[in-house]
Amino acid sequence: MLLGFGTLYWTTLPPPLPGYAAVRAKWQPSEAWLYDRNGRLIDSSRVDYQARRLAWTPLADIAPAARDALVGAEDRRFRSHGGIDWIAIGGAIRDKLAGRHARGASTLSMQVAAYLAPGLATPGRRTNWDKLRQMRSGAAIEASWSKDQILEAYLNLAGFRGEAQGIGAAALGLFGKTPAALTRDDGLLLAALLPNPRAGASEIARRACALSHDADCSRFAGAAASMLGPARTLALDPGLAPHLSGRLLTTPGAKVTTTLDARIQAFAIAALRRQLVGLGGSRARDGAVVVVDNASGDVLAYVGGIGGESTAPAVDGAAAYRQAGSTLKPFLYAQAIEKGYLTAASILDDSPVQLDTASGLYVPQNYDKAFKGPVSARVALAGSLNVPAVRTLLLTGVDAFRDRLWDTGYRGLVEDGQYYGYSLALGSAEVTLTEQVAAFRSLALGGRWAPLRLTKDDPHVAPRAITSPQAAWIVADILADPNARAGTFGVDSALRLPFWAAAKTGTSKAMRDNWCIGFSDRFTVGVWVGNLEGDPMRAVSGTSGAAPVWRDMMIALHQGRPSHASPPPPGIETRAIRFAAGIEQPRREYFTRGTALTDVASAPAAARRPRIVNPVAGSVYALDPDIPRDRQRLAIGVSGEVMGHRLRLDARDLGSADSHPLVLAPRGRHRLQLVDLGGRVVDQVLFTIR
Repeated sequence: MLLGFGTLYWTTLPPPLPGYAAVRAKWQPSEAWLYDRNGRLIDSSRVDYQARRLAWTPLADIAPAARDALVGAEDRRFRSHGGIDWIAIGGAIRDKLAGRHARGASTLSMQVAAYLAPGLATPGRRTNWDKLRQMRSGAAIEASWSKDQILEAYLNLAGFRGEAQGIGAAALGLFGKTPAALTRDDGLLLAALLPNPRAGASEIARRACALSHDADCSRFAGAAASMLGPARTLALDPGLAPHLSGRLLTTPGAKVTTTLDARIQAFAIAALRRQLVGLGGSRARDGAVVVVDNASGDVLAYVGGIGGESTAPAVDGAAAYRQAGSTLKPFLYAQAIEKGYLTAASILDDSPVQLDTASGLYVPQNYDKAFKGPVSARVALAGSLNVPAVRTLLLTGVDAFRDRLWDTGYRGLVEDGQYYGYSLALGSAEVTLTEQVAAFRSLALGGRWAPLRLTKDDPHVAPRAITSPQAAWIVADILADPNARAGTFGVDSALRLPFWAAAKTGTSKAMRDNWCIGFSDRFTVGVWVGNLEGDPMRAVSGTSGAAPVWRDMMIALHQGRPSHASPPPPGIETRAIRFAAGIEQPRREYFTRGTALTDVASAPAAARRPRIVNPVAGSVYALDPDIPRDRQRLAIGVSGEVMGHRLRLDARDLGSADSHPLVLAPRGRHRLQLVDLGGRVVDQVLFTIR
């Protein structure tokens, strides 16, 4: 007898079970959460795909009506037994002996034990010995846990339907509610799911009716069908930063506090959505917005896209590399001003130019395909003129400009300057919106650059000097000058605000990208609009695509506190200047110390070196067999003071250089020379006719 009891005792000995505190500490949600700077939940992301678990739900956060309905269905004597419901066990034995379907006699305590030690309830081997072990485990749980702890653990560990584990995931996934908002009927429907989580709506409605003991159960059919309908969201958040959450949330259960401001983030989303809806999906489908606090470098809004009609909604538009367009020009002019190569009043020639490169001719053109002749650097930059920018790049050098951009945080420029060539002045390099905002912020900080901060744990890095404060201030003044950009953008474009703000737009090759980046005394805002798949936009420019969003953001950010221009730094001189020949209206202009002037004139033709401008050296021309031969003459172009000079083609005199001759050259390689009165060759080019 003693041997038999000893054997029974050892064979039914339950496995060691953890305590309540250990179970709760080990709980790991499948989600991670993103918070704004004020602790407000703004987004979440699923990280673990084994099961869907939310944060552990305390018993006090579960609606009592739903909680009581579940307990009444699963273990109505839960509060009175010690882990084993002997009455339920006796009833089950009676039903079995009578040949009736026996109800389960497992208590909540026994079920919690089975969740903690799955071997106690292995499917397919529920023997009497297993039942005895589970009963002893339930009693062991009761001996060390309180009733509330057992109930709380049960409601968090139970699987309700599909991959949803715990009442938190079930409430949100099946009802779109928090556990605190569940009703008695919700609790009955959840209890009806437990015997068979895969049951259909009719079976669940029948079980819920039986559990309710109500006379009228007609409501359960519709409620069960709705519960099993399209899944509700399991994210108890507004979904304000999906791209950022996908980037920052990588650990299950993580709670990441960002530098974002939920209010500004929501407004940025609304402004971008409003603009994209207005443009229509046939013109532009995607966009991104980044807002930064100038003083701290904290990112206050980060919108990687809004979905809508996007064909690539998962792509983060704020971090995607896109062609910069004209948005790099401020840093080019800042470098030229800093080096003393230019002033804001310097005259640049906006006229056709052809540059000989290793890959052929480079012929920059302006956005409107027109040329304005001699213009000041202020007007050239504010009006985003392309040819003056290329001429400025010739002054600074491509490699030096590329290095300046790299130092200003544009880390997509991994090649040397020669790789990009003269087109770098017009933004042929690829950049991200976050790089753009960080770079323009450096202009707002007087030429000092520092990385942006996205989370509260990101370090505060002291800004380092990249551009001189004087050059940065002058460029900012140019970008804020509505009169200087009026010739290109008009007097009342989206860039003109009721307070001080500097801005630059840009459009990339073939209308694939549209930018507007700008700053006030407190904020830097960057907006990109385009198509993430790279197809061109239709009828969208810098001022009609990205600029309206930038304007809306700036006005909202400065409600009640307008922006003001910062005072000029030491080393800035002011002069009243006049332009010869009415090139531009007289004005007050700013100069770095030692470069100031009062009278500005374009260099006369006589001051320019005589040279051949057409054909360009290395040009290759192919004759068209369908056009008469004598209709395919080559126009010779020269510049500078060429009076008295003559042109010579392959030792054949073409006459006076200022006669602009049209020549009919045979197939082959030719040498064109410009010769002065003394017979000295002052310029020559080689070209080929095929």
